[in-house]
Amino acid sequence: MAAPRVLVTRPAHDAAHWVGQLRQCGIDAQALPLIDIVPEPLAGRLLQARQHLGDYAVAMFVSGNAVTGFMGSNQAAAQLQQALKAIETRAWSPGPGTTAALQRAGWPAARIDQPAPEAPQFDSESLWAQVAPQVRPGLRVLIVRGGDAAGSVAGRDWLAAQLTAAGAEVDQVLAYRRTAPRLDAAGLARAAAAARDGTLWLFSSSEAIAHLRQCLPQIGWQAARALVTHPRIGAAARAAGFGTVHHSQPTLDAVSASIKSLA
Repeated sequence: MAAPRVLVTRPAHDAAHWVGQLRQCGIDAQALPLIDIVPEPLAGRLLQARQHLGDYAVAMFVSGNAVTGFMGSNQAAAQLQQALKAIETRAWSPGPGTTAALQRAGWPAARIDQPAPEAPQFDSESLWAQVAPQVRPGLRVLIVRGGDAAGSVAGRDWLAAQLTAAGAEVDQVLAYRRTAPRLDAAGLARAAAAARDGTLWLFSSSEAIAHLRQCLPQIGWQAARALVTHPRIGAAARAAGFGTVHHSQPTLDAVSASIKSLA
């Protein structure tokens, strides 16, 4: 039996990459982005944080989109790459995708910390297990993250709380906004069909599930299947009514193997 058709719900750029990778693995994957990424203008606090990056011992990036938003345009990114050669700031990454984005941006690999490869999840808790010994009172840490459509900080504050409790000085800056998509008629029809036709929804964010429910409030998801990359996302899928929820680590190999196991 063939592996199920898969809908990749990541933001458009990430979704296109994942669709290409999954198709190379022989999986019928399609993109249905359920989060739009809007970069913040390179001004105000974001520009100030870039200009004073060397004042921080650590810059923690919550995602690859945080890296892209912080680096800015090609010209601005080139300027920051030059600055990286003259400073000692370390980068903290919650997982392989963010680490790859940092390396593409020119951050020296020797100055990147991330969860251990065998970590059960790639998240703030697994990152903390690796970097906690670096933390001391007065350590200056910049957290680069996303915001909601209104520009307010969005996401968990768990790592910031751990740092503050350990005496670190934490600043946070928004590099992008995460907004709900505006699905066209074809996208809405595809999503409605996938609620009942055996398609496997691939979720890497609880926010994507919330946006899906906003787009199709009248749809029941009891017959729908989800593959999630973190227990918190699984809880969100179950709360939304998904009848079947499978779990996988977020790496391509793990996701591909999980999909094929459901054939």
